Amino acid sequence: MTKRSEGYGDVALAERPEPKPRAGTVVLRTAGAGICGTDLHIFKNEYKVASPVVMGHEVCGFVEDVGEGVDPALLGRRFVCETFFSTCGHCAHCRSGRPNLCAIRKSIGSHVDGAMAPRVEVPVVNLHAPPEAMSDAAASLAEPLACVTNSLFGETSYIEPGDKVLVVGPGAIGLIAAQVARIQGGDVTLRGTDRDRQRLEVGESLGFDISYAGDDLPKDSFDVAIECSGNMHGYADALRFLAKAGHLAQMGLSGADSSLPTDLICYKELTITSGFASTPRSWRRAMRLMHSGKLDLQCLVSATLPLSQWKEAFDRSFALDGVKFVLDPRLD
Repeated sequence: MTKRSEGYGDVALAERPEPKPRAGTVVLRTAGAGICGTDLHIFKNEYKVASPVVMGHEVCGFVEDVGEGVDPALLGRRFVCETFFSTCGHCAHCRSGRPNLCAIRKSIGSHVDGAMAPRVEVPVVNLHAPPEAMSDAAASLAEPLACVTNSLFGETSYIEPGDKVLVVGPGAIGLIAAQVARIQGGDVTLRGTDRDRQRLEVGESLGFDISYAGDDLPKDSFDVAIECSGNMHGYADALRFLAKAGHLAQMGLSGADSSLPTDLICYKELTITSGFASTPRSWRRAMRLMHSGKLDLQCLVSATLPLSQWKEAFDRSFALDGVKFVLDPRLD
């Protein structure tokens, strides 16, 4: 599934070169490619990519071919993978374990062909083995989980046991963030809009307190807010409801400039942190959480569809008709 140009919605199934493994890479047979909010921004040309390019960076797959220097014992094994394809390797960010910030980083699904295709080439160093009992679709959520751990952990967790935590935006990222926050000891409230009703019901089934936009919440009452909506009003809610000296973790992307009550940052002496994509360290944390059995990722998978039904999956994603839609080319 290719983003063919910078035009709005110029996405279609298209012929692309068959990936061949190079030195240090493998070719995965795609078993699950999740549709991310970033993919929706790419569809709308709100996130810059090197078109034409196959989309998809949330991937679970089986090693089908290996390049020079790669252990052939990996053939047939199932993996999930980090998203970067290449970085410079020597800038300050690469050397400090933050290749996500490398100025010449290239990632699958945006700079090089990604996983919304029968096969995808990825560096072998990016591979991680998911739990054997986990479905392919649920395993493909390893990447958003790694994004969450990148945003919620510095040297230590930003969430302390007993903290009141507000998660704004109940999509896949928000529902994962809520679970991670609870594992860290947070008392979590999940907030969304009327359009998010189906997603909030998933959150309620996971045991979280639920709040709808427009509902009153005590102002200055949350120690931590995790903004996952990318919506100006959701961000403003996070600023209003945070307590003095509170912590805001920004995860949502809006794709546009916005006007926010930023004076509250000063008046309350708020700390704001963020996380862009993921790092090797955040992947290690994510995989420990995934193997711990404390997360429910399967309940976030609303449907697994063949690649030929990508438009239905995107339409339902745009309509918030579910949480996470996963494409499986093997179903075609």
